Amino acid sequence: MKNKPLSDLKIKTAKIKEKDYQLGDQHGLYLLVKTTGNKLWQMRYTSPTTKRRNIASFGKYPEISLSEARMARDKNIKLITDGIDPLEYKKEYKQKVIRNNNGMCINLIDEWLEKESLITKAITHKSKSRIFNKDVKPFLKNKHIKEVTIDDIVNIIENKLTTAPEIASRLFTHLDNLFRYAVLKKYCDRNILADIRKKDIVKPRISKHMAKITDLGVLKQLINQIYNYNGNHNIKNALKLVLHIPLRAENLCNLKWNQINFENKTLTIPRENMKLSNINLDDFVMPLTDEVIKILKEHKDMQLFSINAKEYVFLGFNNRQAINKESPNRALYRLGFNDEKKGTKIRLHGFRGTFRSLIDTLDTKRKFSFEVKERALDHHDKNLVVRSYNHKANYHEQMIELMKFWSEFICSLKI
Repeated sequence: MKNKPLSDLKIKTAKIKEKDYQLGDQHGLYLLVKTTGNKLWQMRYTSPTTKRRNIASFGKYPEISLSEARMARDKNIKLITDGIDPLEYKKEYKQKVIRNNNGMCINLIDEWLEKESLITKAITHKSKSRIFNKDVKPFLKNKHIKEVTIDDIVNIIENKLTTAPEIASRLFTHLDNLFRYAVLKKYCDRNILADIRKKDIVKPRISKHMAKITDLGVLKQLINQIYNYNGNHNIKNALKLVLHIPLRAENLCNLKWNQINFENKTLTIPRENMKLSNINLDDFVMPLTDEVIKILKEHKDMQLFSINAKEYVFLGFNNRQAINKESPNRALYRLGFNDEKKGTKIRLHGFRGTFRSLIDTLDTKRKFSFEVKERALDHHDKNLVVRSYNHKANYHEQMIELMKFWSEFICSLKI
C-alpha cells in the first residue's frame, strides 16, 4: 500500500518516542525521527550496480525542507534510472571537488613543495620554494593546472631568462616535475611540458668558471676593504669569514650556530646540506682558526638582540631569515670588485677559486697534499669505488695546519 505524502504539519507535530521511527513519504523517501529529537531525511533504494539495498541521507529537518528533500530524492531516482548509484556518485563528486580545489595552481604548488621537502636537501628545498613563490605563483595564482597553457610557461621562463638564466633553466625542470605530479594525482590529464623542448626556450649556457682573484695586490685591496667595510655587519662578517674558510655560498649564508663548536674550534655541516650529499660520506668538518673564532665571537655579541640569532649566523635585513647570498655579492660589486678583464671581479663562490689557486702557489714546500686541499673545498674523487673506501681517511690534523697557514696569510695582508 502506497504511503500518503508527508505534510509539514505532520512533520512538525511528530513526537519523540522510546525508539527511532520513520514517517514515510513516497518513492523511498522518509523522515527518521530519532529519540534525541533529531529528524533526518533518508531514502531507501536498490543500487543499480550492486543490486543491494542502500540508504542515502539528505540532511536534517528543518534545515532541509520537505520540498528540498523531495528534489534530492528525484535527483537520486534519475541517477538510478541511468544506472548510477547515488552514494557512489556523491563520493566521486566530493573527490572531484577536492581534486579541483587542490588542482588550483596556488594549492598544487604548496602540496608539491611539501612532498618535495621530504626528498630534497633543506638548502635545495628553500631555494626551490623561493623560486616558486617569487616567479611562478604571481603568474598562475588564479588558474587551475588544467588551464595553464604553453604560453604561460614560456612567459614565466622568459621573464626569468632576462635576470637569471641559470634559475630559468632550473625553473623549467621544476615545472616539468610539478606537471608530472599533477598528472599522477589526476589534477590534470597531461603534462603540457612534454610538448616543449627545454633548449627551444632556454638556450644552453656556455660553461664559465667563476671569477676569482689571484693577484696578491688586488687580494690585499679586497681583504682590507672587507675588514674596513662600513655596511651591514652580517654582510661584513660573512665576507670576512669566507676570506678564511672557502665555503660554498649556500653553506656560508645558511650557516647555523649549532654547527659551530667554539670549544673544539670546528665547524660541522651535515652531509645532507652539502652539494655532495652522498650518505656514505661523513659530515663536512672544517677546523676553525683563531681569527675565524674571533670573527664569530664578535659577530655573536652583535646579534644578542636579534630574533633568530640563536639559529642563523648571518641574518638578512629583516633579522628573521638567513642572509640572501646576493647581499654579499652586491656589496662586492659596490666595493668595485667587478672588472673581470682586470682580474678584480669576484663573487662569493670565487673565494673558493682564489683559495685553491693561491694555496698551490704559496705552498712552496709542499707541506699540504692534493687530497687535503681538495677536502677543504669538500671536493671528492669522482670514482665512486675509491670514494667509498677513502672517505673515512682522517684529514683533520692536516686540515688544521692548512687552514692555519691560509688564515695567517690572509691576516698578513691586512694593513
